[in-house]
Amino acid sequence: MKIWIKKQSQINQRENYENEKIVLTICRKLINHPTSKFLIAPLSGKRYIKNTDLELFIIIDYNKISVTNHVYHYDVFVKQEDLTRVTRMYDNRTERDREVYETEIRSQIVYSLSNVLNKINKDSSSDTQ
Repeated sequence: MKIWIKKQSQINQRENYENEKIVLTICRKLINHPTSKFLIAPLSGKRYIKNTDLELFIIIDYNKISVTNHVYHYDVFVKQEDLTRVTRMYDNRTERDREVYETEIRSQIVYSLSNVLNKINKDSSSDTQ
């Protein structure tokens, strides 16, 4: 009986290790995929990756990574060092996206603040008529 339990434990550990490797690879590929969208929940600290093209949704949580599509859902518990590495990759990607976003916002500045206020006032007065 003890031999069977030990053997079964080794099989489960090997399967979990393989699942960890696969889910970490999926995360890395989605983080670098050009059509992935990212969201961070500031209170829970969860990080979300949504890729509509690939129909995949990932949640990076405290000690696990969840992978979902329309057919399956997997929760894979990962080691802290691997979770830290994936979280760093995720954060670096979102920071790059933020920089691009802010540059785009600044490049569109053509109005002074007074012009913006005038435009809002004109729009507001036309709505009341």
